[in-house]
Amino acid sequence: SFWTRTRDQSPLAYHYLSAILRMKVKRNFAEIGRQTSVCGERVQHFMTNSPWAKTGICQQVQADIASTPALRGGALVLDESADAKSGTCSAGASRQYNGRLGKVDVCQVGVFLTYVKESWWTWVDGELFIPEKWFEAEFADQRERVGVPPGLPFKSKVELGWDMVQRAQLNGLPFDYLACDSLYGRADWFRSNLAQAGIVYVADIPITTQVYLECPEWGVPPTPEGHKGRAFSTPRVLSEDEPIEVKEITEDSRTTWTTLQIRSTERGKLESEYTARRVWTLRDGKPTEEWLLIRRHSDGRLSPSLSNASAETSLERLAWMESQRYFVERSIQDAKSELGWDEFQAWKYRAWEHNTAMTTLASWFITET
Repeated sequence: SFWTRTRDQSPLAYHYLSAILRMKVKRNFAEIGRQTSVCGERVQHFMTNSPWAKTGICQQVQADIASTPALRGGALVLDESADAKSGTCSAGASRQYNGRLGKVDVCQVGVFLTYVKESWWTWVDGELFIPEKWFEAEFADQRERVGVPPGLPFKSKVELGWDMVQRAQLNGLPFDYLACDSLYGRADWFRSNLAQAGIVYVADIPITTQVYLECPEWGVPPTPEGHKGRAFSTPRVLSEDEPIEVKEITEDSRTTWTTLQIRSTERGKLESEYTARRVWTLRDGKPTEEWLLIRRHSDGRLSPSLSNASAETSLERLAWMESQRYFVERSIQDAKSELGWDEFQAWKYRAWEHNTAMTTLASWFITET
């Protein structure tokens, strides 16, 4: 995966991997060079300019997972993370929401795909989110300066996530379902695409999401007599029943809650209250039946999710699937605190891709070991 047209770059990759695994702070080019007895300029060239591709590394990691029997039948978990920047020189850096700081600030945002199986987790892919304004004409010089590939189209975080899920499925990654937060779950087209691809999902949604408790009547309304203009042709909800917000369901005294032990923690078993019921949404542009799963945390917070799991799926299974989203946060935390992903100092697009590839490789090395 580290071959270029003229040489094999794997010795430099080995030194870089060794350094980010062993070093605890200051994982910059110069310090990595000192720690590995390699010229810092060579390390910088390897990460910033060398034309090896992230794609090959991620494909190999996913192939390794697929060939490891103990890891089959896991989950894919999708999430994004921001890395604060002091200026807008780096590829994709802009004033945008930084979840780690809880505010809008200058940062780069990456979308990451994590593979989880019980007590194991590892990154398997990542994409840099480039804000839409970067594709405007006045940013042309800046795009060229940081090496954004010519012709690269703007894609939202949800679209980047969908691209990575498709790649994982094409690479034969053996996952049973996908979990994601409300940024992705509230996108009807994303859930619809997952369902059409045969992928089971548990997707968080906002508490204000509207659902139907009974399947609404659907069709083309009759054209009233004397109507001027073209006859009605667009299907719509015909019944008078209005959708209700998820929040109203949680406040209904008829909603029953079950306390479940959902996963192990460092202090024993994590317990939460859950409830689930079948509801209808307009996911596919028409009434579509889904599971509505609601988790009530010990502090009273509510986390609703939608899932296309079969109607026979138990509450315990739905709760287990929802609880696995925690591990994408652990994988991102590990990438930053243990592997120095957020200590990386380079402003080119290719450098970001290479750093993500090497962090993915290091994450898989730890999991495999």
